[in-house]
Amino acid sequence: MAEGILPYKVEVAESTGATSLAGLPAYLELAHMLNLLASVAEHVHARENSQGWSDAQMVMSLVTLQIAGGECVDDLKVLEGDDGFCRLLQRMEVALLNLPRPERRRLQLQWRKERKRSVPSPSSVFRFLHAFDVDESERQAGKAWIPPLSEALKGLLLVNRDLLARVNAANPQEEATLDIDATLVECFKKEALHCYKGFKSYQPLQVYWAEQDLLVHSEFRDGNVPAGHEILRVLQEALDVLPESVRKVRVRSDSAAYQWDFLLYMARGTNERFGAIDFTVSADVTAEFRQAVGSVDESEWRPVVRPVLDSSGQVQKMQATDHEYAEVCYAPGQLSYSKSNPNVRFVAIRERLKEKDQLLLPGVEAGQLTFPFPTMAMGSAHYKLHAIASNMHGMAASELILWHWARCGKSEEVHAVLKNDLAGGRMPSGDFGPNAAWWAITVIAYNLNSAMKRLVLGGSWVRQRMKAIRFAFIRMSGRVIEHARHLVLRLTGNHPYANVLLHAREVMRTLAGQT
Repeated sequence: MAEGILPYKVEVAESTGATSLAGLPAYLELAHMLNLLASVAEHVHARENSQGWSDAQMVMSLVTLQIAGGECVDDLKVLEGDDGFCRLLQRMEVALLNLPRPERRRLQLQWRKERKRSVPSPSSVFRFLHAFDVDESERQAGKAWIPPLSEALKGLLLVNRDLLARVNAANPQEEATLDIDATLVECFKKEALHCYKGFKSYQPLQVYWAEQDLLVHSEFRDGNVPAGHEILRVLQEALDVLPESVRKVRVRSDSAAYQWDFLLYMARGTNERFGAIDFTVSADVTAEFRQAVGSVDESEWRPVVRPVLDSSGQVQKMQATDHEYAEVCYAPGQLSYSKSNPNVRFVAIRERLKEKDQLLLPGVEAGQLTFPFPTMAMGSAHYKLHAIASNMHGMAASELILWHWARCGKSEEVHAVLKNDLAGGRMPSGDFGPNAAWWAITVIAYNLNSAMKRLVLGGSWVRQRMKAIRFAFIRMSGRVIEHARHLVLRLTGNHPYANVLLHAREVMRTLAGQT
């Protein structure tokens, strides 16, 4: 081909063995170590016959696609076009599926024609996703309804449960801080329903395990289903799948969880396995609560002080914020109905509105000004007002606030990773079931990447987002060659992270012996 604007030529070669995804096979190795494909084969039975791609191959192809940076099903063509990666995948496949010899023979005979692809075609993946269809007969705008899960969708949840157990076996934790939060996934499919913000979307409700950086449970929902709808059931389902080593559970949530059946379930110790569960929940700022706050003496308000960390994560100093807090003597009617109800404390947090926040726009009369958050006049000043309800009486109010606030940033980051760094923000269908399956596979991809960062890569990699990991680790260039009946992935010696891949494989070999 002739030169372009700049002085170089482009030539297309066939079957060179080159790969631009030299770090991606490490994720396949980790999936094998964590028994991920065997779990899919055990729990997911979406396909009706034994011909063609198996459920495990389908799920792992979509997990691999998302980790590599693919955003839609059609991006499987890019994976198929990576000759070196496909060579490795074909040779690793039998080991990945962990099949006995008779099953390996059956695997070779499940194709009617000669198999030419290393990953499924987009059309076969679409057919696979539609095997997760659910009954949508009662799904309609204006009605909060969650379709019953198909057996195949339940299988994906069991796969995530097994993944949690295997990761926790490699890094056991006895405490689980669960952050509950919903996220809006904007969708332009005509079948999608409108959310409370006015656009079409889905609204999954997530339960995130802070200590392990894992998603314990995620319930896929229509956009018109409020985050607080059946939130107690979602918590119970999340508690049921926590690994056996977990002894203590604490819960944080926004005001969607400010429901008395939810709070009393935790405070009374109703759960047979964990008993009383510590919690902090953002409380509704009602007229009664404002009245209770109004009775707090001005001298009782204290500044919220938070730590300032250096680059290594160590506390450098304590710094006062613009927020002040005070304990409030407040007993909602739901708590005063019975003397046996547990004691729930309430902490008020106020932030003074600056003059620029109170400026009136031209033509707007005084008294017409409203804010999208609760406010309250105290003396001559106006404040933004928040509240926290908790059963944690042994913790100072200032510490309680900081612990509750720690939920916010990380939960939003997890949502961003699922929707933007992975492919959760691009729904493949207008039907609920295939989209629920796509989201469940995205959750599995998130947890697999989190395991890679924490169990294998370690160090500063733990704090890296997918964009950085893809650029530095996954998208290393290399060449796959065959030597002495072995496949060799040859990296360029001057790549700064080539040794990271070598070290990662050694770590996984050690972990495989421990788990």
